[in-house]
Amino acid sequence: MSKEKTTVSVIKADIGSLAGHHIVHPDTLAIASRILAEGKSKGIITDYYVTNVGDDLQLIMTHRRGVDNNAVHELAWNAFKEAARVAKELGLYAAGQDLLSDAFSGNVRGLGPGVAEMEFEERPSEPIVIFMADKTEPGAFNLPMYRIFADPFNTAGLVIDPRLHQGFKFTVYDAFEGREITLNAPEEIYDLLAIIGTPGRFIVRRVNRKGDDEIAAVVSVERLSLIAGRYVGKDDPVAIVRAQSGFPAVGEILEAFTHPHLVAGWMRGSHHGPLMPVGLRHAKVTRFDGPPRVVALGFNIKNAKLVGPADLFDDVAFDEVRRMALIIADYIRRHGPMMPHRLGPEEMEYTTLPEVLQRLSSRFVETGEKKAAKPKVTSELLTSEKEKEAD
Repeated sequence: MSKEKTTVSVIKADIGSLAGHHIVHPDTLAIASRILAEGKSKGIITDYYVTNVGDDLQLIMTHRRGVDNNAVHELAWNAFKEAARVAKELGLYAAGQDLLSDAFSGNVRGLGPGVAEMEFEERPSEPIVIFMADKTEPGAFNLPMYRIFADPFNTAGLVIDPRLHQGFKFTVYDAFEGREITLNAPEEIYDLLAIIGTPGRFIVRRVNRKGDDEIAAVVSVERLSLIAGRYVGKDDPVAIVRAQSGFPAVGEILEAFTHPHLVAGWMRGSHHGPLMPVGLRHAKVTRFDGPPRVVALGFNIKNAKLVGPADLFDDVAFDEVRRMALIIADYIRRHGPMMPHRLGPEEMEYTTLPEVLQRLSSRFVETGEKKAAKPKVTSELLTSEKEKEAD
């Protein structure tokens, strides 16, 4: 007889910030905690932890109801709505920014908040790491997820631990087309890298252990601009990673963040910047609304209850990583409004830049020179190849 399963749900939203976009007000944290406490007393959830990273309110919940449960999602939605109400009363900036609907429709997916959830049978000891990022997009986790679960130079267990040696399966979500593909590592790592190297479109959504299909990691994939059709704030992803005893060790998981790689987001969601691992005490984003930050909280799960957290990046061992991130931030900031600091044109389509181009459009004049062919996006290329095969 199978054991009862535990679900971990991490749901986040920007519901308003004190003095710009840098930190959540304590009163909004308090009201969200009160709503979740009521949900716990009613038996909707078993346990919870409320925190923030930058201007994002983070709800960490455990329960026995499975992924995408209406009651759990409605509880989170009510917490965000009440926190947004308090934010409006306080006159906080961008109150309710990530709440793209006035009404709950059974699930928060597609309504603005970011969601990462996984369900599993608890091991005798069930350590997990929850990652929460601010001022970036879900694809920011592509490179770390690859390093954790497919790079033996990062994760020694892929070579020396028989339980990891078979590798992992990566499910990658196409945010433009609303479809996904599953690729195996190590056999298909070149194909995997070819896709996830475009993090604005292709996002590592799930990782499963190949031998038994056990869930290893989940990442939120919500792209606010693609949902709303315009820029309404950066996506600020969350992720859950299981650790130890058949999964990468906590130290291997954290090692993937020792290179502050460039991610999209930062100021106005329009710039590349280094992803800097920090503790909660340094999770406010001020310089150019950044640089992009990531926090890692370690928990043990026992009988669907949270034990912890440990603030894993609040460690002097990451001081040099942070110093490198600040050097990179200095370097890239000197580019000002120029690429590669500013995002490419395909991403800028969802910012306010098109309004500037529209205003200037009547002042462009034809030169009579041959026009350059507009590059085809990946989906158009795939379609044309299928048409050729049909012919």
